[in-house]
Amino acid sequence: MELRTALYDAHVKAGGKMVPFAGYCLPVQYEPTGVIKEHLAVRNQAGLFDVSHMGEILCQGKDALANLEKLLTNRFENMVDGQARYSLMCNEKGGVVDDLIVYKRKDNDYFIVVNAANKEKDFDWMLKHQFGDVKFENVSDQYSQIALQGPKAMDILRKLTKEEYIPTKYYHAVFDAVVGGMPCIVSKTGYTGEDGVELYLKNEYAEKMWDLLLENGKEEGLVPCGLGARDTLRMEASMPLYGHEMNDEITPLETGLNFAVKMDKPDFIGKAAIEAKGEPKIQRVGLKVVGRGIIREEQDVLLNGEIIGHTTSGTQAPFLNMPVGMALLDARYTEVGTKLEVDVRGRKVEVEIIPLPFYKRAK
Repeated sequence: MELRTALYDAHVKAGGKMVPFAGYCLPVQYEPTGVIKEHLAVRNQAGLFDVSHMGEILCQGKDALANLEKLLTNRFENMVDGQARYSLMCNEKGGVVDDLIVYKRKDNDYFIVVNAANKEKDFDWMLKHQFGDVKFENVSDQYSQIALQGPKAMDILRKLTKEEYIPTKYYHAVFDAVVGGMPCIVSKTGYTGEDGVELYLKNEYAEKMWDLLLENGKEEGLVPCGLGARDTLRMEASMPLYGHEMNDEITPLETGLNFAVKMDKPDFIGKAAIEAKGEPKIQRVGLKVVGRGIIREEQDVLLNGEIIGHTTSGTQAPFLNMPVGMALLDARYTEVGTKLEVDVRGRKVEVEIIPLPFYKRAK
């Protein structure tokens, strides 16, 4: 039996087509809008997403920072209060346990957001490797998360809150914000490639906040969006997804996440294995379909009939209006402009390597 977020009734009322995802029942799209219109609304106006299935874990105590430095690939000692930082959590082989975001609330007090399907696994991993004066607490059940994304997102938010509650910088959050009279965390983050915020709030406020945002966003063209648009948006923006572009076997360097891996740190779990592997022999690339067809994940990529890797994600990109995909390939054959083929259910579809990201919003 799938779990329901606090917004389940709101989705059904709005015409959400509910499907199982990461143990939850969530809308894949809304009728009659559909994935393409939802996607384009986020690129051109604004969209609203229920991401309450994501996990939240607290890390507190005198040794909280030391634990994070050992567990995670990024650095955290130079963060200011309210700052967020993306990181990977690796296993001893250098593979990725999960990718996550760490927020510093204050000294010795961190708020960690993890992927929905991994939250129990992540929490167990943290407990297994904790040391000293630290407490990890899984508070996922206490929070709903609503993402307001798109070029009009901040205009909508400003109708409901004071400027002091809106983070001025990307990857920063205000932890004691009030939006529409409701206490919440306002985080300038997202998974769409657009401007916007993610709001964390107690479950009891979720439906009221959802309705309030939709009501106040009518003029701006705000629409509710489902999992379908969330995936096509992150694909256009070339954002990696756990279980696709990374997993327990693939290192962060192999999937191009070097910016979040500080190899000059004294140590972190997986560092020795990543060093031992040396220069990555596989690399994540962007593919544009130049033949006919759409590529999906887990399809063989061929050069002159030889398999040189596999696709990790693929879709028709609605805003760019072309089929694209990401793939992990033998690093020797990853030059931009290289022509390859993808085996789509026995049919060879011609593709070309193009630079990532496919889409980047104009600042």
